[in-house]
Amino acid sequence: MYKVMLIDDEESLHVSIEKLLTHAGYEYCGARDAESGMEMLVAERPDLGLLDVMLPGMNGFDLCMRIRGEGRRIPIIFLSAKTDIVDKSIGFRAGGDDYVTKPFDATELLLRIEAHIRRHHDTMEFARCTNRDGSVTIGDLEVRFDEYQVLVKGKPANLTTKEFEIVAFLATHPGKVFTRGQIQEYIWGEGEADVRSNSITVFVRKIREKIEANPSEPRYLLTVQRVGYKMADGLGS
Repeated sequence: MYKVMLIDDEESLHVSIEKLLTHAGYEYCGARDAESGMEMLVAERPDLGLLDVMLPGMNGFDLCMRIRGEGRRIPIIFLSAKTDIVDKSIGFRAGGDDYVTKPFDATELLLRIEAHIRRHHDTMEFARCTNRDGSVTIGDLEVRFDEYQVLVKGKPANLTTKEFEIVAFLATHPGKVFTRGQIQEYIWGEGEADVRSNSITVFVRKIREKIEANPSEPRYLLTVQRVGYKMADGLGS
């Protein structure tokens, strides 16, 4: 049974989320502020986090960066009231996986939780099945699935969570071409396509800046004109 953690200072939301999750077959745990949330994260080891943006003290974006800074890679869905003036790109740069506005549709939230947990565990399962080290090596590029890390010539590329997941997805199918839509659906699901219509192109550019010696002439993350992207098979250039 998967466990979902909510960090939010609104008592009524904890009541409704706990009821929603337990009815759907999830375990639930909840905290009201960032510090107690970090303690609960260590103690409860949840499979996904629901994180309010406007927390008292440390805000949700800073808390997410702290969680990622400690190497914790559980999926994180930000929650925010529609009245909050928030740039969603800040949340994704902080390491968040998705963004849901309050009040939200219960069915949609459950579908997003299910999708993110499934993708995360699919990645980890591939890591266990690939080889004993849970990694794939293409030339000087090493993708360590179990550590959510990419190394270039042995040095960390310092990819964000989303950047890593794109690389990991392509690296599990070297040489196979995926459209931007296919990559987007794998990473985020089908929601909010209008917000993220150009996201894959932007992410690819940022990834290349971190893993390629010459981003304008990539060796690893390759463009297939009028189709999409693929990870090089072997040393490809």
